[in-house]
Amino acid sequence: MTSVWQQVLLIRPVPLEFLGRWASSSYLLRWLPLLQTWRSSSWLLQWSEAIALVLAALVYVLAPFVSTTLIGILLMAASAFWLLRVVSEPADLRRITPIHMLVGLYWAIATLATVLSPVRSAALDGWVKLTLYLLLFVWMTRLLRSPQMRSILISIYLHVSLLVSAVGIRQFFFGANALATWVDVDSSLAGTTRVYSYLGNPNLLASYVMPAVMLSAVAMFAWQRWLPKALAGVMFVTHTACLVLTFSRGGWIGLVIGGFALVLLLVHWYSIHLPRFWRIWSIPIVLGLSVGFVFVAVMAVEPLRDRVASMFVGREDSSNNFRINVWMSVIEMIKDRPILGIGPGNNAFNRVYPFYQQPGYTALSAYSILLEVAAETGLIGLTCMVWLLLVTFHQGWTQLQRLRKLSHVQGFWLMGAIATMIGMLAHGVVDTVWYRPQVSTLWWGMVALVASYYVLPSTESPSRERSLPSDEGEDGDLGQADFGEPGV
Repeated sequence: MTSVWQQVLLIRPVPLEFLGRWASSSYLLRWLPLLQTWRSSSWLLQWSEAIALVLAALVYVLAPFVSTTLIGILLMAASAFWLLRVVSEPADLRRITPIHMLVGLYWAIATLATVLSPVRSAALDGWVKLTLYLLLFVWMTRLLRSPQMRSILISIYLHVSLLVSAVGIRQFFFGANALATWVDVDSSLAGTTRVYSYLGNPNLLASYVMPAVMLSAVAMFAWQRWLPKALAGVMFVTHTACLVLTFSRGGWIGLVIGGFALVLLLVHWYSIHLPRFWRIWSIPIVLGLSVGFVFVAVMAVEPLRDRVASMFVGREDSSNNFRINVWMSVIEMIKDRPILGIGPGNNAFNRVYPFYQQPGYTALSAYSILLEVAAETGLIGLTCMVWLLLVTFHQGWTQLQRLRKLSHVQGFWLMGAIATMIGMLAHGVVDTVWYRPQVSTLWWGMVALVASYYVLPSTESPSRERSLPSDEGEDGDLGQADFGEPGV
């Protein structure tokens, strides 16, 4: 049984060894010496790491403020640059992780779903977008293997999101025009301002800010000097306040569940230094205190109490009723094409959904990532996505245990990524803002962050196993260097 579970989680993936041997003996790659020679003399590729960092930074700096078209152009430019680097340095192919394998499998399933889609032209548009997101995961994993690049990119995102959150909080105090009916007009919150900042939608803003909450929380531990720690504390309070003021119930669910996960991870991290009593009881005590704090906060603040109560009134709340009707329609879509679905993307969804929708309940998405994945790529795609999540969380947990033994500061960013993914998934169960470019780039960035810590579970020397992935010497041994003070 243990052997089967190891195969499911790809703990010792044979395909990785095969790919490594293929990269060494491939006739195709043997025809690339000219490109490799060009790489060694190219001024452009001598600065490849810096160029990749700039392209990644542009994606995350501009995402909240520009059109989705420009985000797509930036993703295409970054992906093209990565492909150029790969063909000129085939050694990159040996850095494939189990997470890469399942991302590739999901892409293959989505490709087949596109080919067999009843609305092929619309699905092709979604396939292109999905391909760009998955390519972002691939080149971001390569970039984030460097602890310096990892710290710089996280810092850039936290500073940009600080501006976004500050504008959102300002909207709450000075007012903002509702761009849609976001609150049931018959509820006690009908006149409440739901902030949306530059994102144009409270639910989208909540999902965008979710990673900032988790990463700023761990930054208070990862950043070493007191001034950066104080800045991280300000960021955490600002991002949390902004997320709460979106009054996004899905965002609140993600915040609570992701926050609980982060608290448990932090307690587990430090429990290795605690006496035996606290090693046993610290997690139940902290979890109980956290639940108590959330309960008191909800009961003491009337708007929070009313908004939380609306989650449990079923169809009596117009937003709940709308989502339930959309979910029922999407389930009928899945029943009609259960194997490979209708093809990826919102355009394909918008072409097919009207044939199933209930009168008066138009929708641009399934309002649930689970239903959306099943509708787009069928039950095969949903199974692959669940498999990908299992392997990703297992890899994250495995690498976290290794970092915990070393008490290495880079473990905090890994905890932040894991908690972010849990929070975004919890939010995504009742919404599909995960599919918007501003959020999708963050989601796949978090998956890449987890994958960047991967090391092969091979029979390497103990000293090699004790170091973090350092790109085979290119980025330095994390066991001997401390990059816990990123550019702040």
